[in-house]
Amino acid sequence: MKTLKTGEAAALLSVSPNTLRAWERRFGYPRPLRPSGRHRRYRSAEIAGLRDALSSGLSISSAVTVAQESLKADARSLVAALTAFSPDDADAAMEGSLALRSLERSVEEVLLPSLQEVGKSKGHDSATWALAVRWGRDWLQRARRISPATPYQGALLIGDGSHPQLDPATPYIHALELFCDRAGAAVMTLSVQACQCLPEALAAFPPDTVVLAGNAASDDHVAAWAYAVRSSVGELPFVVYHRRLSEPRPGRRTLSTSPAEAQLQIFRLLASRDLSDSCRLGQPPKRRSARNERTKRVVFGAETSTHR
Repeated sequence: MKTLKTGEAAALLSVSPNTLRAWERRFGYPRPLRPSGRHRRYRSAEIAGLRDALSSGLSISSAVTVAQESLKADARSLVAALTAFSPDDADAAMEGSLALRSLERSVEEVLLPSLQEVGKSKGHDSATWALAVRWGRDWLQRARRISPATPYQGALLIGDGSHPQLDPATPYIHALELFCDRAGAAVMTLSVQACQCLPEALAAFPPDTVVLAGNAASDDHVAAWAYAVRSSVGELPFVVYHRRLSEPRPGRRTLSTSPAEAQLQIFRLLASRDLSDSCRLGQPPKRRSARNERTKRVVFGAETSTHR
């Protein structure tokens, strides 16, 4: 994905850098990348689309609308591919999106909304949805395997309470795994249905935070799994993601439904903890050069309260 510095993007649009930043504040577009410790970088494709719209004589507000609509074409292409039972065309639609957006934005703005649209229009008990959710899972897992190595930020355990095949929460759980992995967390996902040998798993992978996700598992299963985790590693922060709570309680943490926002919330929680506490239970998993050799996945379940 080609990017441009602020001055380069402004020059292509024949405006000053101050004007470009004013458009960003007013319209939220073009939206720059902000790599850590670096200056704004604008996506070349977004700048080109905005330039073409402006060159046709449109006002800036109309040009922004036209440019944004052109980006929505990827989501429409993905929905069409999935409803036509064509995984290859779905892959091509995502490739087109990645030429215009970061991976995280492609997932949030194209993949997840498209899956939502398929589930809404065809039903979550349809063959169309079954193919779509499986394709989405496979695509996210492929993206995770080729994620670049990043500095270690902590260990995240996900208690997966979703239905592995048809649960609408499943793509969101895989997206959270991907985003946390790319940001530097070691992630392990375990089903909340499996409590046997859990102490051995947690001895090998001592978590700093636990996420409970998915609505398929009963509250009893989730509570039993959470109790087993606490019995093995002591008190840890528990947070909830894409799970309806039967009895909301004050102090209970519920993550944003957006995987990008949820990842930021988790990392703020990780940063607030003293990681030496978890190290007393064993060393954090070492990061390997081959990403696909790393044990990382997140599990989500039901209601729980937050402990510090």
